[in-house]
Amino acid sequence: MAFYLVTGGAGFIGSHIVAELVHRGERVRVFDNFSTGKEENLRAVRQDIELINGDLRDLEAVRYAISGVDYVLHQGALPSVIRSVDDPLASDACNVVGTLNLLIAARDAGVRRVVYASSSSVYGDSPTLPKHEDMRPAPKSPYAVSKLAGEHYCQVFTEVYGLETVCLRYFNVFGPRQDPTSQYAAVIPLFITALLRGQSPTVYGDGRQSRDFTYVSNNVQANLLAATTPGVAGQVFNIACGKSYTLLELLDALKDILDMNVIPVHAPPRPGDVRHSLADISRAQQVLGYRVGVSFEEGLQRTVDWYREQMLAKS
Repeated sequence: MAFYLVTGGAGFIGSHIVAELVHRGERVRVFDNFSTGKEENLRAVRQDIELINGDLRDLEAVRYAISGVDYVLHQGALPSVIRSVDDPLASDACNVVGTLNLLIAARDAGVRRVVYASSSSVYGDSPTLPKHEDMRPAPKSPYAVSKLAGEHYCQVFTEVYGLETVCLRYFNVFGPRQDPTSQYAAVIPLFITALLRGQSPTVYGDGRQSRDFTYVSNNVQANLLAATTPGVAGQVFNIACGKSYTLLELLDALKDILDMNVIPVHAPPRPGDVRHSLADISRAQQVLGYRVGVSFEEGLQRTVDWYREQMLAKS
């Protein structure tokens, strides 16, 4: 049995990782300040984990949380491109300073490996598709800059201090427990909840921008592989499905699942958004043994089912 610390473990992705680790019989500690995470996300496993309410910006709190652990799965961050455009200082403090604190604490505690959740946003709006890990990053939002800075810190800590780190670039993750109520909510929970209420979803721009939407269980698998695969320290991997869909195609797929027809409302494009995103996942497949376990279509069905159940439970 290994001992894992999951930062941001009460959040959308982090809570799914925690649940899988518990299922596998691992020892799990969660560190979260609940700024975006929710304790209810951990309800099913609450008796099986340690939970620390703390902030990544507090180095001593991080040192306390990291004491004795073998692996750190670092999901803790202040998410959202648009949020970072509104408040770049907050993104920097949480995502850059918070990550640096974590790496310092992990180095000093003798942690075996840190897996860092980065973002496809680091690629920016380069017309080259698919995005591969050797491309030069060109971030176009404060959030993307903060995630790229975290990657560089991880690699420096591997090179200078010998702390093993692996960086995973997530592409538009979706699934159950993703919050649709925040003003910075992602597109899939916004579309689904609007449709379930019989409302017209809002599409920013013309809707032909494309994304490599990735069901959350694929990211869970990638984190566990990145933590334990030998000889990958210092590397960066794209984690996605390797297929892209426009927002209009996403909307059509959801309308098919729900057997309904609505016309979206269009709004101006949002600052910081990239036009097209598509991942080359061959490196993760070849080096980590990563596989797309749940397709876009199956993931959408599972996600719709979950939101429908949540809405029925509250009605």
